[in-house]
Amino acid sequence: MEIYLSGPLFTQGQRRWNRLLAAELERRIAGAHVILPQDFKFGESYNNPKDFPRIFAACVEGVREAHVMVAVLDGPDVDSGAALEMGIAYERGVPIIGVRTDYRESQDRGVNLVVAGACTEVLREMAFGEDMPQLAKDLAGKLVAAVKKAQG
Repeated sequence: MEIYLSGPLFTQGQRRWNRLLAAELERRIAGAHVILPQDFKFGESYNNPKDFPRIFAACVEGVREAHVMVAVLDGPDVDSGAALEMGIAYERGVPIIGVRTDYRESQDRGVNLVVAGACTEVLREMAFGEDMPQLAKDLAGKLVAAVKKAQG
């Protein structure tokens, strides 16, 4: 199962959290591979502007190859890149499981109603628990169920 993990990746904390979640999902779901866009690198740097078109293309291709997407929905507004990737996944019929650990309320389930509407399901686990293994366990079950349902 190819899982595309979409969300913020601009700080050390965000990248570390993404890696921890990816490792837990791969450990819990037999045969799962998590695609982490933060690992897309062309040349010597992760952030060289001349590589941006290739990174963009790799992100789009990663979404297209995925069986399911995890979309991190934390923050006062969803990461703009994640929102675009969600749109691609939604249009292609790729199930999207949104994950929100942020306790701030907004519109629908704490998220912009259009973003929430694109999600097959939104998993809300408040940040205060900080229990990555439990989050991954809950998420893994939802991912497997969403892929089975999508495959008919």
